[in-house]
Amino acid sequence: MKELFRSTDPVRISAATSLLESEGIRCFEMDQHMSALEGSIGILPRRVMVADRDLFMAQAILRDTGLDD
Repeated sequence: MKELFRSTDPVRISAATSLLESEGIRCFEMDQHMSALEGSIGILPRRVMVADRDLFMAQAILRDTGLDD
């Protein structure tokens, strides 16, 4: 697994994972339960991971849609 991006914005993460899955790229959100340790204030970024073979295509999809900040 490779890290595609990390963010504290749940809307960006949701949009990106939905888009990738609609394109047939499986992704996995890591660190989503860390908010319980931080008091649910959203300061720790979550990571979106994809398979090694899907990294290039996933980066291109996010770049084309403007979600690659």
